[in-house]
Amino acid sequence: MVPGILAEMTAALIANLEKLLGTPRDGALLRYSLGSEYLKAGERERGIEHLREAVRRDPQYSAAWKALGRALADAGLADEARAVYARGIEAARAQGDRQAEKEMTVFARRLERRDGA
Repeated sequence: MVPGILAEMTAALIANLEKLLGTPRDGALLRYSLGSEYLKAGERERGIEHLREAVRRDPQYSAAWKALGRALADAGLADEARAVYARGIEAARAQGDRQAEKEMTVFARRLERRDGA
């Protein structure tokens, strides 16, 4: 897909999702979706903000924990990313989400090896 078209689609999707903020549909899934789209658009801070809100609204949302951990790691916030991955691993275990648990465990280990923590 052409990058300009992709950027336009992402911007349109963000605009549509933003319209749902503050409505009865404003929940963890909406915040996760917004966070993910902002990250795709290169707006890391806004993406992290919405992902934080997603896990605040649903502390068992393992996909949101995983996305938040990755965004924090990409932002150079390794300590915070490791803490988020630890919470996400707990949430994934509680939900029986073995795949998310495995992925976050791998991501956390990579951070530890990279930073010597």
